[in-house]
Amino acid sequence: MKKNNLFILSLLTLCICICSCSYDSESDLVDVSNEPDDPDTLVNYTDDVAPIIQSACISCHANPPVNGAPFALINFSQVNQRANSILSRMSFQNGAAGAMPPSGRLPQATIDKIQQWIDDGKLEN
Repeated sequence: MKKNNLFILSLLTLCICICSCSYDSESDLVDVSNEPDDPDTLVNYTDDVAPIIQSACISCHANPPVNGAPFALINFSQVNQRANSILSRMSFQNGAAGAMPPSGRLPQATIDKIQQWIDDGKLEN
């Protein structure tokens, strides 16, 4: 009897572990931009990029940086200077070395907004 109970408990535990595992999909990710995309509007730092950086990066890339972040990303100049690197690190898949933010990959639409900002000339406002 105890063996059956132990077997059932082990089986239930295994099922819970398997069912509770998650994976990255765009539908699971939250868009931090909170704005509809308009292809005719140029993306700028103040309106579009700063809110993304504020919600996804500032917790570590503050002034002074914390949690091992090597630099601050608190103003246009700092983000502008590292724009391509920021985009690259945000584009890594979860679990990849150097992927940012460490809390999980941002939605592709948010990453695309950073790319569009760079493509539009990294406008401040």
